[in-house]
Amino acid sequence: MERFGPGPVSAVPVAEFRPNEGTLTSTLRTLLFFTALMITLPVGLYFSSKAYVFEGSLGMSDRDSYFYAAIVAVVTVHVVLALFVYVAWNEGSRQWREGKQD
Repeated sequence: MERFGPGPVSAVPVAEFRPNEGTLTSTLRTLLFFTALMITLPVGLYFSSKAYVFEGSLGMSDRDSYFYAAIVAVVTVHVVLALFVYVAWNEGSRQWREGKQD
């Protein structure tokens, strides 16, 4: 049986793959940032709007304040998702343009 040596994969230096590391780090940071926003912002706005805006300032009942605070949280989720799509789209087109110029 014939044995083959290391294939062409080992012939490629590791340094060639380093430029993608920056884009991967940037993408991961963006994803983690929007993940943190998606968790904290709707929950924080739900409870703060319920307690301070709807019950505190407007004097609504518990039942009404739950309903309107949930609407605030849902709208916040949609805003965060729209911002994530916008940032991801611009980041992808920027990386595509940089890769196209090389």
